[in-house]
Amino acid sequence: MGKKIKKEAEPPPKDVFDPLTIESKKAQTVVLMLNSTEEEILAKACEAIYKFALKDDVKKVLRELDILSSIIAQLAPEEEVVIHEFASLCLANMSVEYTSKVQIFEYGGMEPLVRLLGSPDPDVKKNSIECLYNLVQDYHCRLAIQDLSAIPPIMELLKSEFPIIQLLALKTLEVVTNDRESRLIFRDSQGPEQILKILETKEFTDLHAEALNVIANCLEDVDTTVHIQQGGGLKKLLTFTENAVFPEIQKSATKAISRAAYDPENRKVLHDQEVEKCLITLLGAENDGTKVAAAKVISAMSENMQSKEYFNTEGIPQIVQLLKNENDDVKEAASEALANLTTANSINANAAAEAEAIEPLINMLGSSRDNNIANAATVLTNMATQESLRLMIQNHDFMRAIIQPLNNSNHMVQSKAALTVAAIACDTDARTEFKNANGLIRLVELLHSNNEEVRRNASWAVMVCASDEPIAVELCKLGALDILQEINTSLKRKNNFSEAAYNRLLHNNLSLKYCMNGYLSSIDIISDIFYDAGRLSPGTKLLSLKEFALQEPSDRRAIILINSKISTPSPHHSTPGDKLSTSGRSSSARKGTKFSLVTSPTEEKPESTGPPSISSKSFIKEKGSRKGKGKKEEEKKEEEEIQPTKVELVAEKEWCPPTDQEFLNYISEVSKTVLPITDLMEQIEALAKFVSGKMGGPVSQELMHEFKWEHHLSEVQYKLKSNVVPIGCIKKGTFYHRALLFKALADKVGIGATLIRGEYNRAWNEVKLIDERNRGITGLLPPPEKFIVDLMYEPGSLMKIKSREAEHYRFL
Repeated sequence: MGKKIKKEAEPPPKDVFDPLTIESKKAQTVVLMLNSTEEEILAKACEAIYKFALKDDVKKVLRELDILSSIIAQLAPEEEVVIHEFASLCLANMSVEYTSKVQIFEYGGMEPLVRLLGSPDPDVKKNSIECLYNLVQDYHCRLAIQDLSAIPPIMELLKSEFPIIQLLALKTLEVVTNDRESRLIFRDSQGPEQILKILETKEFTDLHAEALNVIANCLEDVDTTVHIQQGGGLKKLLTFTENAVFPEIQKSATKAISRAAYDPENRKVLHDQEVEKCLITLLGAENDGTKVAAAKVISAMSENMQSKEYFNTEGIPQIVQLLKNENDDVKEAASEALANLTTANSINANAAAEAEAIEPLINMLGSSRDNNIANAATVLTNMATQESLRLMIQNHDFMRAIIQPLNNSNHMVQSKAALTVAAIACDTDARTEFKNANGLIRLVELLHSNNEEVRRNASWAVMVCASDEPIAVELCKLGALDILQEINTSLKRKNNFSEAAYNRLLHNNLSLKYCMNGYLSSIDIISDIFYDAGRLSPGTKLLSLKEFALQEPSDRRAIILINSKISTPSPHHSTPGDKLSTSGRSSSARKGTKFSLVTSPTEEKPESTGPPSISSKSFIKEKGSRKGKGKKEEEKKEEEEIQPTKVELVAEKEWCPPTDQEFLNYISEVSKTVLPITDLMEQIEALAKFVSGKMGGPVSQELMHEFKWEHHLSEVQYKLKSNVVPIGCIKKGTFYHRALLFKALADKVGIGATLIRGEYNRAWNEVKLIDERNRGITGLLPPPEKFIVDLMYEPGSLMKIKSREAEHYRFL
């Protein structure tokens, strides 16, 4: 700052003590010299202590000597400037350490330091503001700044002709204005205006970064932002930001704007100042840091609906281009901005797709940065709300790309990835692709997550994937149903989607649902390949139909199959000329190959002009060429002599469910006889009589013991050589056979009926009917009532629920 000129020492009078020059090598001695009343001694002592304090190890010794109180005492107004200079310099160096900060604060050192900000000596000012800058790093000292009214004198230092003093003043204000009360004092003291003047002055370029940091703090406060805007300061700031020459300064200015954008009220103010135009310009800046800062402001501004709408015509193409940037920071900021802009905004999602965002977003799913992956997944989820965009995403091999995020260890990434699967797996093709990519396995694993959001979104994805019956069955095999059942028993872990997923799995796996719950509602429509394996014991898994079919025949309960699909048997075993033996087995079956083509066990047919009624245990499609009618007998015999072991291998690989020709005939008959009936009650009665007729007719309660349905079913199982029995093969059926057939046929002709399993081989159907005989006085129809359909004793009769007859039918 310039060398100080000390007062020239006057020659001492002859009657006083002659000057004595002392050389001391002990700090303690110099400390004692601070108690002297002679200015020259004090100045030399302070200078010596300052040099001593520059040594790190020495500061600790000085603190132990309790020197700070003595130094602070030298800041008294009556002391000479040179004393103030070296005392403040010593404090500035000591205040770097926390312990010294505490001591200076406790000894009341802040008040004289604030006072010395107005010293005429620039060195004293510099030392004092430097010491205060060190002190305000501590919260208690920052509060003391407010009580000491220190902000105005600090602001006065901004007018100093010395850059170092201006810089230290700005740094101190940057720290102080982090507190709201200090910001208000700064605002009322016209602080923002002074800072903006610095930004407008080209000569102060070296101060612009610190000045912007102070402005950034001010913009966090809504009232201060409005104050700046009303004075035209906000417009000046945007102009300065857009036209800044130095990249680092431009980046700092953009960050200052971002501080304001995180407040809802500030966003309105910024939108009124057309901040969006400035931000779009900044996206094209050369400096990556500026691009990042601009994208982050856009992310914040997208919370304002008007700003979000503004960017759908401008801005989104520029942001999409940043997704291809090599800098990961730029990609992250751009993807975050795009995620916020496309949330709940289909126009922006379309704009992103038109800007060709899908490919870079899918590529980003393989990023090494978790935030990049999460942001990309969010944008894709937002796009997937529109079918056209969802199909575009699928065409980019999305289902394979999403597997890696699902396997990520970060909960946020897992959650976002699972949600994206739920959004995109909305059609059979997408779900099949996901299954083929082994995505179901990982999805089921995520159901175990202890993270609530991951568990919720994984449940959601499972629910969506379970919309297809084959995938629902596969999910059940992977244990999804057991996990969801466990989750739903916990009040803390269950959620709406876990319950919905559980129900969806059962709804699309009615065989399992009926085995577990013993109940199918009227909206549970039985489709082909439904099978009833009886009540499922707790902790037991339901085998697949194929697994049941490939088991050796046993005396266990028969698996009743509903199937109207026409299987295509091997050409060799189903040529029109093939004849069925009276025993129900072909010649190949007699050779021990376990191929059997059978008619209904009780109705022998010499020939079959269509597809065979039922094939036996293996129900296999065999590869091979069709043989012509002109083949010699020797060739036929050779074909029949197939090794059993090889056939078993083929059976394992090419098993297909048997066609139930009888059940197909039933459907055809009821379509002609029951479906045309217009009265619902008459329809039910006709269908009940039809079912009863196919299952052995009415049986009175007294003669039930003579109705040998068990013996009949055993014969069927023996003839089929299988535990799986198509329902059309059963000609003597008890309650649960009849109820199942009634439900299956009722679903075909549109009669709403339930299927309920009871005890002791009981099952029944309930239907809802309105009894028009019970019209009220007003003539209005009563609400529908539930009835049980009698299929055994008096087929077609209806019994009201809770009536004596109904209870008798269900339980006795």
